[in-house]
Amino acid sequence: MSSCPPLPQSQSNALKGATDATSSLTCCVNSDIQRRWCGSVPPVKYPHSSAFRLLLFVTLLSMRLLAQQIPQQIQDMGSIKDMQQKNTYETAPNTAVVIVHAFAEQKPDNLDRSIRVDVTNLGNHLGVYMIVPGREKAVFTNTALGKYAITVTAVGYLSTRQEISFLSPTTQDVDIVLHRDPAAITLTEASGVMSSKAKKEAKRAVSSLKAGDLEHAEKHLNAAYESAPSNADLNFLLGYLHFQRNEYVKAATYLGTAAGLSPHSGQTLTLLGRTNLAQRNYPAARSVLEQAILVDSEDWLPHSLLADTYLREKEYSKARDEAQIAVAKSVRYGKSASGAAELTRGQALIALGQKKEGIQALQEFLKNSPPPTLVEPVHALITRVEQSAAAPAAASEISTGTADPLVAVPKVALSMQTWRPPDIDDVKSTVSPGVACTSAQVLAGAGQRAQELVQDVSRISAKEVLFHQSLDASGLSSHAETRKYDYVAAISSDRGYFAIDENRAAMAPQGGSPDGIASTGFIMLALVFHPEMQADFDFNCEGQSQWKGQPVWLVHFRQRHDRPNRMQSYDIGDKTYPVELKGRAWISADSFEIVRIEADMVKPIHEIQLLSEHQIVEYGPVPFAKKSTMLWLPTNAEIYLDFRKHHFYRRHSFDDYMLFDVGASQEDKLPPDTSTSAPTPPPGKGLTH
Repeated sequence: MSSCPPLPQSQSNALKGATDATSSLTCCVNSDIQRRWCGSVPPVKYPHSSAFRLLLFVTLLSMRLLAQQIPQQIQDMGSIKDMQQKNTYETAPNTAVVIVHAFAEQKPDNLDRSIRVDVTNLGNHLGVYMIVPGREKAVFTNTALGKYAITVTAVGYLSTRQEISFLSPTTQDVDIVLHRDPAAITLTEASGVMSSKAKKEAKRAVSSLKAGDLEHAEKHLNAAYESAPSNADLNFLLGYLHFQRNEYVKAATYLGTAAGLSPHSGQTLTLLGRTNLAQRNYPAARSVLEQAILVDSEDWLPHSLLADTYLREKEYSKARDEAQIAVAKSVRYGKSASGAAELTRGQALIALGQKKEGIQALQEFLKNSPPPTLVEPVHALITRVEQSAAAPAAASEISTGTADPLVAVPKVALSMQTWRPPDIDDVKSTVSPGVACTSAQVLAGAGQRAQELVQDVSRISAKEVLFHQSLDASGLSSHAETRKYDYVAAISSDRGYFAIDENRAAMAPQGGSPDGIASTGFIMLALVFHPEMQADFDFNCEGQSQWKGQPVWLVHFRQRHDRPNRMQSYDIGDKTYPVELKGRAWISADSFEIVRIEADMVKPIHEIQLLSEHQIVEYGPVPFAKKSTMLWLPTNAEIYLDFRKHHFYRRHSFDDYMLFDVGASQEDKLPPDTSTSAPTPPPGKGLTH
């Protein structure tokens, strides 16, 4: 790789004394992409139509195909992860600290995957959430007193909800135990003796399966299978793939091979039994399901499938008994899990002449939201039995041809965790009834605050903690790391130009940026409300709501198609890809300060494989006593990025802000050896970000 070109003098001054300049000055080079600066961008003139730019690069040193500069604005919604494992937490007066611990099946067994924790205030139905590794705790600060619902979800486990009240401003631990979803298939990378190439193909196949991309999954699995046809995991994965396609003959072949190679795999035996049942190969289904129960007698699903098999073989007593076991063992998984077993039990009881009990079982089945295709056949069966004068039901009355229990078995699928929050337009705002919102007044107030931000912030510094996580298609963490920086930023404006110049000096030597991604520009999203920018967006004040116990106006915004896109774009080589933004802002009803913004892309950019970018930023009041001023600056920021078939989550936390005047003598301490003068662009130039 060629060496980086020298920095302009203004940038050199700004970065003087950085302990790890490479982390903020990664020079990214690619034969097809123009050389640029990542992390800190040299002065570049943009037309009035560019408030700031997002620069995306590909580096030859990164096999992840990434090196990007993104304004990342997000927030932790008042909840922060205790990344330093501290035992004390800062929280606002008269608020509680909630610490959520999640366990697998029983305490103290930790989960081996990421979890999503949602905390919802049952009084106003506003909520916050956090995604953390399963072995770590989720810490929510600034929790207003009241009654809450806490929900924890994880891939392959049933969501668990617990209601709890916080009546005093204390720290409260909440333990939640998750139970495995018996209908979910656990997809893991194939293990055993394989070449490195085959292992890579298997890993790609698993990611494709979790994303529901069966076509690419089959391609990768076949490539791996060629070199390792006797691998049990590969055979299982191929069997699962063909089952998903309803190709039961092929599925049975691969699953049968996998069961022979790994006879103690409960999920392999259960899926094979289900495949045989779908093929109406009842003897084979019976044999393998009985074996599955021996492997894991606590799993309700093989009991339910075996009961169905006995019913079809007209062994009604066995069907009844096995169905009763399935119903009992499925209680903790909810009513939907026991539906198929109830249907089987009802038909078996009717066949045994116990019509009253059988009808009760069928009626219980109907109460629990059965598949629509079974409602009419089951009602018809109940009617026939009630009208029948014979003690035992005729065989035609219990035929499963029209009331097939297999239809009621939960669909074989992955319990997919949402790795990113829902799109801003998929969330219905909760507003106070009868409170009118005057859009013009709110936009004028927010616009004044945005103007003050640009006017008052000449130069700031802060301590920054970055948590970066790479995720697979299902939201499982494949890599995570934490870094700490001394952060310095300067905001400038000149005749409609807005710019932010940023520098991060790593507190410990670390090469480059995590996964090659440099993220900046957290302050800038608030400039959507600057009077110079408002004409570029459509605004809709949705009403008044609550944020951390305070009244706020909810304002939806969206880029106008007939106006220039001046907020965000990606530059790759000599091409620019504008990003149309939409989002929602939480604006204080009292002061019109912007306290939170959440934003999405209006549409994906397929040309660069950027499918989604979800940003959140939370602003908080930062007092500067020596300047006798209070500024609202980013306190927490998050971004969820789907780029080139990779998922990334990143969270920034800022603390210990300091404010400096350009050219003035300051007694406040700066980061080590950092110049006190703000970066100054050459004449006629503006700064990106």
